[in-house]
Amino acid sequence: MSTASQIEHHLTSGDLIAELAARAPHIGANEGGWPGLTIYRFTEPTEPQWEEIQSLSLGIVAQGRKAVTADGKRYVYDQFNYLVLSSNLHFQAQILEASPRKPFFSFVLQIDPALVRKVSTDMLGRRAAPFPPIRADDDFDKCVVSALDHELMSSVLRFLRSLAVGADRRVLAPLYMQEMVYRVLQREQFARMLHIAAQQASGNPVAAALVYIREHLAEPLAVPDLAEQVSLSPSAFSHLFREVTGRSPYQFVKEVRLDRARELLVEGRLCVADVARAVGYSSVSHFIKEFRGRFGTTPRDYANAGSLGQELRTARSDVG
Repeated sequence: MSTASQIEHHLTSGDLIAELAARAPHIGANEGGWPGLTIYRFTEPTEPQWEEIQSLSLGIVAQGRKAVTADGKRYVYDQFNYLVLSSNLHFQAQILEASPRKPFFSFVLQIDPALVRKVSTDMLGRRAAPFPPIRADDDFDKCVVSALDHELMSSVLRFLRSLAVGADRRVLAPLYMQEMVYRVLQREQFARMLHIAAQQASGNPVAAALVYIREHLAEPLAVPDLAEQVSLSPSAFSHLFREVTGRSPYQFVKEVRLDRARELLVEGRLCVADVARAVGYSSVSHFIKEFRGRFGTTPRDYANAGSLGQELRTARSDVG
């Protein structure tokens, strides 16, 4: 690493330490303010501890050194490396370097396999497709350590900083998360990340479909499209979906769309037509009909009632 690169890395590492220190006031695990994000602080080395993670995850150390042991293999990483962990992984974690003067800081971020698929297909310039089938002879380690470069570090910092403000968290954080996945896929992790994400998606197709539905509400969500996303036939997908959720994919999508529409109407930033489009309705009249059928009132009346209720609550607090 050149002198200039070392200086640049030192500066960004210091920024990352500051971000994690501010978000991790307690020893051990701290909630990160984002689904699947956990931030760690330790002030002394630890003995190996058994841990379990359900989703494909990215681990980055800002200060200190950590070892992870999975399937008899030991992986050591520090502020110059990052770790990718497989889904449904039972492993041992040990903090190797930490002190009160220089605490250990790190985070683990769970990654949705649908995001890996989206980014990978965008990189290759083709339409999003299901993951390739997993062969029994596919041989990948459960974890892998790779060099942490400035581009990935910068995207990590942008992501963490965007969590501090509500609007940034809603608008920018998903974009920076996508950038992080893109940076990892650009490196030697491409095939490995796709493999891990495919394993996770195939292991729980309904969960993967639920995530896809919530992230693509504004788009058409027909049963064949949902089934394709999780590599099942439409009939098999519909049967499994009803078995797990108690309702058909069509019913579930309709409920999620209308519930999200209700939230947007209460927020009051969009008109009825914009809300309809935001949750996947091309026809405003059809949206109004279905909204009334579910909630017993029109979207406009519901929004007005919510606005009036907010004004009354504000007035009461002013009087008090």
